[in-house]
Amino acid sequence: MIFETIITTTNLNNTPHVAPMGVQIEEGTIIIKPFKPSATLNNILSNRRAVLNVTSDVKVFAGSVTGRKNFELIELKSKVGFRLKNLHSYAVLNCISVFDDSSRPTLRLKKIEEVFNTNFPGINRAQGAVIEGAILVSRLHMLPIEKVLSEIKYLEIAVFKTAGPNELESWSWIKEAISEAYKK
Repeated sequence: MIFETIITTTNLNNTPHVAPMGVQIEEGTIIIKPFKPSATLNNILSNRRAVLNVTSDVKVFAGSVTGRKNFELIELKSKVGFRLKNLHSYAVLNCISVFDDSSRPTLRLKKIEEVFNTNFPGINRAQGAVIEGAILVSRLHMLPIEKVLSEIKYLEIAVFKTAGPNELESWSWIKEAISEAYKK
């Protein structure tokens, strides 16, 4: 099973980077497979750490892939990274192994600290649709236009039926990014 999360990493200058990332959990180990090239991969390979953020704020997912990256971050007390301000929980991770691959290496990470911030209210259909839309935007360069437009049309049903203001704003960013990508 893959869980959609936000991974925050830092480069060697301690500059934070925020990216949506699907993670798998196997016997307490977090597994991620970032694409090459990516800042997330470079940062983890450089300093062997990351922060896994669990949030239902879909603006972070949509904003990350549409260039709207003004998220509020908080530096951890341990100074080993940053976390989202608006989250339910986070875990500080250390990279314990890397299995290289030409396009998507597999990184295995262990939790060294876990903090629960707020209760998780669950995900509604619009939030799930926005996250799926964000995944599509992150893969526009790999997918045929027909597939993207078909998926967006279907996902839009859930957005218009169940969205709140954050989901509607996030959805507009996704639609704008798709329009821009296919104008070229």
